[in-house]
Amino acid sequence: MRHKSSAIVPSRLALSSLEHGLRWGLLGVVAFSFTLPMTRFVVEKGAMTPLFVGAGRAVVAGLLAAIALLLTRQVRPRGSQWIRLTAVAGGVVIGFPFLTSYALTTVPASHGAVVVAILPAATAVAAVLRGRERPPAAFWITAGIGTAAALVFASLQTGGFAGLEGADVLLFGAVIAAAVGYAEGGLLSRELGAWQTISWALVLSTPFTVALTGLSMADRMPTGTLPEWGAFAYLGIVSMFLGFFAWYRGLAIGPMAQVSQIQLTQPVMTICWAALILHEHLTWPVVGGGLVVILCAATAVRTRAATTSRSRPEESSRRDVENPSPAPSP
Repeated sequence: MRHKSSAIVPSRLALSSLEHGLRWGLLGVVAFSFTLPMTRFVVEKGAMTPLFVGAGRAVVAGLLAAIALLLTRQVRPRGSQWIRLTAVAGGVVIGFPFLTSYALTTVPASHGAVVVAILPAATAVAAVLRGRERPPAAFWITAGIGTAAALVFASLQTGGFAGLEGADVLLFGAVIAAAVGYAEGGLLSRELGAWQTISWALVLSTPFTVALTGLSMADRMPTGTLPEWGAFAYLGIVSMFLGFFAWYRGLAIGPMAQVSQIQLTQPVMTICWAALILHEHLTWPVVGGGLVVILCAATAVRTRAATTSRSRPEESSRRDVENPSPAPSP
């Protein structure tokens, strides 16, 4: 009996860990699902320039991050961790916000969701390459089906893929940038902690984003209504800061390649918010397609990783994210 117990308990612990990571990941995705509609809402009428929106929201988040790090007296990263934080900052603090801000000046938020629908697959690939995760073939099959379903679903709302536009190139670049930032940030969260990782990345990029914000304001001072400034505040406080608390925590608990598939539901939510907030057209076939995407996402994230990929270092790293041990001062 004792032998049977020792074989069953680790399996239950692994399942609990996966479910825990999925819950945190879903919370982060819900926060991110408002990003494209809010960005479109701010830049659509030209009250704020894309440069101001992309840089200014990072400045707001960077200020909050600096305050949080100081109040909690976090120990600074050391050595190569700074280089890895640069990759995170380049992907999610600078790359994705700037590229999407410029893209959404010419295309609807629902169109942006078409391209962003491939982000889970891109993140999974980045996780495999960087994190040395080796999910089984069944995972890739379900993830591929889910990605295809997400693309078809989103294209129903935008009239299909009738050739790439300049905005599409920017959106593809944003997806690549975010995938790299997500994968590296997920790994760093196992060492520094979830909210600490995005906070250090924001602080690291602050001199650059402050300079760009000043440049945009020198060219033209931002204006806007109270709702537009509210949307800008959401981008800075939630999309750039609080949302990453949950998202990086979920990725750190992992397995990263599986938790990342939760983002297959993001196009569904994004297009729904675009319909409610921006009054972009929503049809019943799209609602049905959204249910298919959610089903595919649920199937993908429940596909268990191969036994050989569940090594002790990975399990240790999942425990570390619950109580991360900061690196000693340099």
